[in-house]
Amino acid sequence: MTLTIAEELLLLGYHDETGRPQAGSVELDAAVAGALLAELAVAGRIDLRDDMVVVTDRSPVGDEELDAVLARVHGEPKPRKAQWWVERLRSGELRKRLLRRLAERGVLSEETTKLFGLIPLRRYPERDPSAEQEIRRRIENVLTGADPDPRTAVLISLLHAARLDRKAFPKTHRRRIKEIAEGEWAGAAVYRAIVAVQAAVTAAVAAAIAATSAAAGS
Repeated sequence: MTLTIAEELLLLGYHDETGRPQAGSVELDAAVAGALLAELAVAGRIDLRDDMVVVTDRSPVGDEELDAVLARVHGEPKPRKAQWWVERLRSGELRKRLLRRLAERGVLSEETTKLFGLIPLRRYPERDPSAEQEIRRRIENVLTGADPDPRTAVLISLLHAARLDRKAFPKTHRRRIKEIAEGEWAGAAVYRAIVAVQAAVTAAVAAAIAATSAAAGS
């Protein structure tokens, strides 16, 4: 089964049994948006030039969400920074669409409960563990010394940026995660993508948290 990097991130970002997110919505949504951008870079559709996201190949990837982002980037009148795109793309609705897609494919279950009998809450517990097991095996191999492929490196970098790495892999060495997140292994194009997207996710999370804190204090 082929999943997007964003879908892989969500599998690791949600608790297997409770089906609840293991990070805040800001972190998850920013990381999902960053994952879509990074996957387009890995697929050779976009590049980072002078900190700006530019389309290098307009041909569709074949995934509805990725192709929608590619079309948006191409249709933007002028080049924008990765952080601008992460802030525009991140949304709870995007995350829900990807979670529902995973449920439709039998990877997750979609369950609805009501808080206080009134407020609907959706949970996404794991239904078929094989997909996540394969992702974890791939990441564990890299974290124990194997050379990372671009997709796995992007996934690890975004887990780190969203502060999910300690929850998803609590026993791993921080030094190895930092090394991969800094892109020291990567070719030039993927390196630019990883650095820019990770910085964009980190900045988007920090900005959202600062705005929330300011609103709470006003």
